Amino acid sequence: MPELPEVETIARGLASRVTGDVIESVWLGSKPEPLKSAASEIVATLESRRIAGVRRVGKHIVFDLENAGVARAPSPAKPRQKSSKTRAVAPELSSNSAQWIVHLGMTGRMLVCQSDAATEKHTHAVARLTSGRELRFVDPRRFGRLSVAHGFEAAGSEPLEVDLHVFVGLFRGRKTTIKSALLNQKLLRGVGNIYADESLFRAGIRPRRRAASLTRKELSRLHVTVREVLKEAIALGGSSVSDYVDADGEEGFFQLQHRVYGREEEPCLVCKTLIKRVVIAGRSSHYCPRCQK
Repeated sequence: MPELPEVETIARGLASRVTGDVIESVWLGSKPEPLKSAASEIVATLESRRIAGVRRVGKHIVFDLENAGVARAPSPAKPRQKSSKTRAVAPELSSNSAQWIVHLGMTGRMLVCQSDAATEKHTHAVARLTSGRELRFVDPRRFGRLSVAHGFEAAGSEPLEVDLHVFVGLFRGRKTTIKSALLNQKLLRGVGNIYADESLFRAGIRPRRRAASLTRKELSRLHVTVREVLKEAIALGGSSVSDYVDADGEEGFFQLQHRVYGREEEPCLVCKTLIKRVVIAGRSSHYCPRCQK
């Protein structure tokens, strides 16, 4: 699943390519799983809206929309046929601004294509833009979600912005493992398996340690390493360990910098001890038995 650095990279790429463009029309597929909001509401919210910007909130891509103030262009010949869900009439929305929220799930991708480009299998949404291009949501496993909102907010603190006092307060007194706590999106949004493992290694903390057992000094180190790892990963375009590519179809390079994640039974890059793998709350965790206490 794309984590904070991957989603940040994709959001930045989309922002540079579609900000200022206007969504002319929307096609939605017949599969119900990707739709977290009603199809009619998605169509009514997106059509004739200008994309004011694209940003990341946690693991979500957020398209900020505003009234375009232009007449809708006529439909081209042989338009895409909308599913029965999209033909329902939604009430007129009174708000001048709204958000289109995209969660990529395990295999979701947002593509910017020319309108005559071949449509990939597993395409679940197409937003036609007045520039002649299309925004397409493709997701083979259908774990991704599409929704719309007015004043979208996500739970949890932003790891790149949270100060030390708040960060320490998130984990103090929690009986769960520190690895599970880092993955709890209600505490710290956007951090996933890869970057939790890498942050804990740099902080010298074993993933099975109870969060409540960590001293302020240890939490202070973790606060630094979480931000350090995430910033380095963003600079390198994220980690391509599965099928992740950015908005331009390019792979990331941070996987080349992994010190523990995916390196089970390989020597630690610091002390040469073999990296161990354990399962914590159903998730693989990688650590060095010597460097991490």
